Formats: sequence, structure tokens, C-alpha cells
Amino acid sequence: MEVWSSRSGFILAAIGSAVGIGNIWRFSTVVGQNGGGAYLIPYLTAVLLVGLPLMILEMRAGQQTRSAIIAAFEKASIRWAGWIVLLVVIGVISYYLVITGWTCGYLAFSLTGTLEPFSDFTGSYLPIFFFILAAILCGAIVSSGVTKGIERVTTVLVPLIFILLIIMLIFAIRLPGAGAGLSYLFTPDFSVLSDPLIWGAALGQAFFSLSVGYGTLLTYGAYLGSGEKIPLSAATVTIADICASLLAGTVIFSIVFTYGLEPAAGPELVFTTLPYAFELMPFGAVFAVFFFLLVFFAATSSAISFIEVPTAALAGVFGISRRSMAAFVTLLLIIIGMPAAASYSAISLRIADIPILDAMDEVFGTLGLSASALLLSIAFAWLFDQKTLWGDLSESSSLIRAVPVLCRYVIPAALLITLSFRVAALFSM
Repeated sequence: MEVWSSRSGFILAAIGSAVGIGNIWRFSTVVGQNGGGAYLIPYLTAVLLVGLPLMILEMRAGQQTRSAIIAAFEKASIRWAGWIVLLVVIGVISYYLVITGWTCGYLAFSLTGTLEPFSDFTGSYLPIFFFILAAILCGAIVSSGVTKGIERVTTVLVPLIFILLIIMLIFAIRLPGAGAGLSYLFTPDFSVLSDPLIWGAALGQAFFSLSVGYGTLLTYGAYLGSGEKIPLSAATVTIADICASLLAGTVIFSIVFTYGLEPAAGPELVFTTLPYAFELMPFGAVFAVFFFLLVFFAATSSAISFIEVPTAALAGVFGISRRSMAAFVTLLLIIIGMPAAASYSAISLRIADIPILDAMDEVFGTLGLSASALLLSIAFAWLFDQKTLWGDLSESSSLIRAVPVLCRYVIPAALLITLSFRVAALFSM
């Protein structure tokens, strides 16, 4: 089995997995739809009390089992659950690549100075073309291996993501509406904390943003040496992820409030609302290039981590080379993701007047992810040998000793409650 060439290579790859369009496209969308600062308290609570401990559990499980997702679950005597997690990952990445394709398309438009309305873009066949292009690009990176493919690419992309974020932040906070944007993003509203759906949205966003619950970090952990300090690495990744979300939110809402746009515009905020603002602002064409370069890099760094999960798992199960399995997985994702791509194209494929991509996001990205995270916590916090997993914690800090307790009791309970409310909300619609 391949290993990371260095600790920094692993951390940058893990940050690349965590910092994706979930921090930019999805974070700004969910914040806008849930009242701005009202959402931050549930979000940060979910990240620190649920997301971070589960990240440590995933990384540790991968490090100790030295296995991809199917074989790791088999060592916890629950192999069938590994297949369920794998199916959830495949479902998520198949539509995630569609959005990655959108970022690729809008990067191309910004470079040529031809930013077009999202409705025009999705009224053509271009979304399908860019979806296939993004899938092939990300699949090719994964096929090159852990060190020569994933690590080499993320070592370049992750620093560039933060450099671009800082450049845009310097510009955005000088806009006349930056103060209103900061107030919207950071002013808490304690009255909404009793709403379970906001907590559910925060939990889902924490998982989506940190890339926990999919088995991606378990897979990355399998390539670690036995001496790597998991809690420190996980804390580094979590801090980087939170910073990326808040930086992106500051940039986006500063622009939104400067140009009188609608913060609760929803999923089209990045692809419809902001391009309109770029046309109005000074040097908007240059800013658009920076912004969509950022979004494309973030989407790509996360997409390759998602594709690595089925590639590594299925290559291990069937004894097929990485290159061949990566090609097969890429083709499979294109086939499964094609209806999602077609739903936001001239074909406008829908179920009960709901775009296929939106339906897949609800099934896999919300319900599926919570179920997947629940299975991970049960498998490795309950069924796997805990002494093998954690070692001797007697000399560890109280924070580290709290992680197994959180993973064993708090996280499964939070996930069960979230799943119950989400299912109840669906049936009440």
C-alpha cells in the first residue's frame, strides 16, 4: 500500500478534501437560507462537537486497519455497512462532479470575459460537457496514485486556495457594503436555536464541509504511518476548514450587500447573483477570474478525495490495478451522474418537478451522509476493538479522552435525532 511522502503532504491532502465547494457554494447558500449569523452557532457547535471527533475516529480507523473502506468495515465485523457507505459516496460524488463542472465552465467563461446568466448556461448542453470534463480530469489525478497524483496536486492547490481567498478578502472588505455583510454573517440570533431543522442543516453542512462520514478520511488515514499524531492533524484540518468557510462567507456577503443582492438567493447565489455583481464592480472581470479559479480549485481538491474512496476500496476487493479501477470508477460516475447533469441542462430532467441533482443532494448529501456517518461511528466506536483503535489514553489530555466518548454516545445520538427530523420533514411536505 502507498503512503504519504510526508506529514505535510497528508495534512494538505486532508485539507484539500475538506475545503471544497461546500465551504464556498454550499456554506454561503445555507447561511443565506438560515438567517446569516443565526446559523453560525449551530454550525460551529456541530463542527467542534461532532465533526472533529468523527474526523479523528475516521483517520484513526484508517491508520489502525491500514485498509480502504470495505476491508476496514470487515475488520469491524460489519462488512455490509462498508458497501452502504461506498454507495453513499458514489451517489454524492456523481452529482458533486456536476457542480465541479459548473465551476470549470464558469472559470472558462471568466477567462474569456463571457460570463453568462446561469439560466442560459443550464439552458444549453454545456453543463453535460463540463461535467464529463471534470470527471475525466479528477479521475486522471486519482489514477496517478497517492503521492504522484493526489498529494502532488493538493500540495499545489491548497495553498493557492488560501492565497486566492486572502487576495479577494483584501478587496472585499474595502467595499462600501462590507460592514453590512460582516454584520449579517457574524451577528447571532439566539431565538432560532430551538429550531431542530437549523441544527440539522448545521450538522449536514459540518459533515459536507469537513468531508467526514464518507470514508474519505478513513481512506486517507490508511496511507499514514503509525507514528502520525491524528488529533493534531485533525485539529489543523478543522481550523483550516472553518477559516476557509468564514473567509469565503466574508467575501461573498460583502459583495452581496454592496450591490443590493439577495443573500438568501439559494444555490444560484454563486453562479447567478455574484456574476451580476462582477459586471458592476470595478475590475470585476479580474475578480471573476480569481473567484471562479478559487471555486474550481476547491471543487477539484475535494472531488479527487471522493473518487479515491471507491477506487481504493474496489481495487482492494477485486484485486485490480489502481489505474484500471480509476478508469472504471470514472466511467461509472459519469453514467450515474448523467441524470443530475441533464437536470440542469437543456434536457431539464426532473422527478415530480424537482431537478434530479436536487433530489440526489437530499437523498445522498443529507440523509445518506447522516446514515453513513452513523454506520462509521457504530462500526469503529462500538464494534472495533477500542484498545487497538485508541491505545492507552491514560496519559492523554481530557480533550483527547473525550473523543471516544463523543464518538460512542453523543455523535450516534445526534445523528439519529437529525435523521428522524429530516425524514419527518420529508413526509410532511
